[in-house]
Amino acid sequence: MNNELDIIDNLQELETFLIAIESGGFGLKGVAGVALATNNSDGRPFVAVLDDNHQLILARSVTQEVFETGKDLVRNGPSKTH
Repeated sequence: MNNELDIIDNLQELETFLIAIESGGFGLKGVAGVALATNNSDGRPFVAVLDDNHQLILARSVTQEVFETGKDLVRNGPSKTH
């Protein structure tokens, strides 16, 4: 994962991260989607930014609480405008 100390631990941070992705704040090219997932090796949850080929291009760790409560936010997108 990118930076283990940079864990998203509340829904506000998750929403801010999603808005930054949508608005191009990270300078990523070819973003096709965002998903919540778990790491196969250690089971830790993270938010994944995927390209058109469903390849991971950016990831941020999330707490278990954010993983469980942030699914609708990831699925439907943030309600705030950018």
